Amino acid sequence: MSEEAKAPAAASPNTRPAPQRQNDTRSYGGGDNRDRDGRDSRDRRRGPGGPRRPGGGMFRKKVCRFCTQNLKADYKDFDGLRRFITERGKILPRRITGTCAKHQRTLSTEIKKARVLAYLPFEKK
Repeated sequence: MSEEAKAPAAASPNTRPAPQRQNDTRSYGGGDNRDRDGRDSRDRRRGPGGPRRPGGGMFRKKVCRFCTQNLKADYKDFDGLRRFITERGKILPRRITGTCAKHQRTLSTEIKKARVLAYLPFEKK
């Protein structure tokens, strides 16, 4: 063999050498998942409600109060509407209150009517 064939190819000026990895002690994938104290590291991820779900955990499905109790959103019922706004005066979203899309739309229009008639504040300072 000639010396040209034995020598490593010269790196082109546009390529970088691959980064050198240090000895990593973390385990990836299978194998023993035990910590120093002998507990399985996966046990920490389990809470009192069981293993964690990908969606964020255990929660109770919120139901629309207007659908279940056959209520109507009314701008004159400012005490009832006050539950659906923050202390700063903002309208709470559906994901917080649990109202359905249909009743959230009517609820927001009724809150806006109550604001115009000064039953509810636009904002609190």
